Amino acid sequence: MSESMDNKVVTRFAPSPTGFMHIGGVRTALFAYLWARKNDGVFILRIEDTDKEREVAGSIRHIQDSLHWLGIEWDFGPDKPGPFGSCIQSERLDEYLAIAHDLADRGLAYPDPYTPEELETFRAKAEAERRPLLMREHRPESFMPWDGKAPLRFKVPEIKRYKWHDEVRGNLEAGEEALDDFILIKSDGYPTYNFAHIIDDRDMGVTHIFRGDEFISSVPRFLSLYDALGIVPPKFVTLPPILRPDKTKKLGKRDGAKDVLEYRAEGYLPDAMMNFLALIGWNPGTEQELFDREALLQAFDISRIQIHGGVFNEEKLQWLNREYLLKLSDIDFANYVAPFLRETLEKRSIPITENTFIRIIPIIRERINISGDIATMAEEGEFDFYFVDPIGDSSKLPSKNESIDDVKKHLIYVREVFAGFSEETMDDHNKIKTSLWDYATEHGRGNVLWPLRYALTGREHSPDPFIVASIIGKDPAIRRIGNALHALDSV
Repeated sequence: MSESMDNKVVTRFAPSPTGFMHIGGVRTALFAYLWARKNDGVFILRIEDTDKEREVAGSIRHIQDSLHWLGIEWDFGPDKPGPFGSCIQSERLDEYLAIAHDLADRGLAYPDPYTPEELETFRAKAEAERRPLLMREHRPESFMPWDGKAPLRFKVPEIKRYKWHDEVRGNLEAGEEALDDFILIKSDGYPTYNFAHIIDDRDMGVTHIFRGDEFISSVPRFLSLYDALGIVPPKFVTLPPILRPDKTKKLGKRDGAKDVLEYRAEGYLPDAMMNFLALIGWNPGTEQELFDREALLQAFDISRIQIHGGVFNEEKLQWLNREYLLKLSDIDFANYVAPFLRETLEKRSIPITENTFIRIIPIIRERINISGDIATMAEEGEFDFYFVDPIGDSSKLPSKNESIDDVKKHLIYVREVFAGFSEETMDDHNKIKTSLWDYATEHGRGNVLWPLRYALTGREHSPDPFIVASIIGKDPAIRRIGNALHALDSV
């Protein structure tokens, strides 16, 4: 380890490149990153690619893209070797093999002599007897020298009760039932997770291991290997599980869990996702729910990580995303909305008028939680009337208390008012409202504004007619009123 890393907090995120960046994994990366940054420490992205059968091409780039999107940057990673060498396990094989040979030479590891069929027989017998399979009960009487070809199994040097401290769970312990001989090097020459991560953490100076509660049962085995290698274990920080909404079990793919980049595609903002993930299983100790990056960094502390599982609440995520959308500047919001809106309208062959396109963006801000809402609304035709003259039901133009002649009179009045507007006045919905408000109040606002709204949009639900008129512009508004008057002639 480099002198520059001495006495620093060092954390790591060590995913396997198997293609899917689960929310739980991303939260682990976030917590490890926050703790390193809060303590002016080092955060490492390590790729644990020793399971070659499950490896998916492109996964390393996918992992990097996922973390980059959230703003989780690493000091050392697959693209940034450290003073300890590569951060990719398949490029560190010589180190694992050297230590494996040393353990074998010291009688602390032995070639596994059993075939898969024999192992299955042991497993079936243990199941029939309703007890765990313990390979230490099947050790060969004598160990052959290891030639590097057969799987190498660790020989637990001492069967004892292990006690350890977890930064979240407190003091834990387990008896001999949790100890067993386990594989260090597989038949394909690659190390197992149980072996490689311990060597890597030592070489990289990792001080805190953040990981899920599924590893608790394996800690005694890890501790026995730490002892055999003379390694002082890092601090263990066990994160609570992320539960599905009904709290009955961990969130999984079948429960709607998505790859993190799917949330990006749906229009979630990275700051909202970071804020959301931080609050699953961590409590700031206050009622505060909105944390920008700096505030989150200042507030985060291991002591506030919860023991019990946190629920994945997508409604909460949408609420947070909306809060962050409202914080965007007008320009940033326009840049956020435009691609989703444009793509959907073009897909539906709606002719886009650029000036109108720009004008409708601000009114969308109050109606969406994520940009995916824009696509849904656009696909349902909620924006069509801004670009295309509506084809409405002329029978809906009159209000309940007005005759057709009265409706015509109101629409003719509005058309004349619009005709007298300059383009500048027509751009301002407040000026339009001021010009029509007294007339509408005198004759009944519903009697005047309802047919105007329907004439302009062809919809029973839409923004108020003043806003619509200002967005579509003077000539289209006058034309649509004329269309409505013509339609009333046939009622």
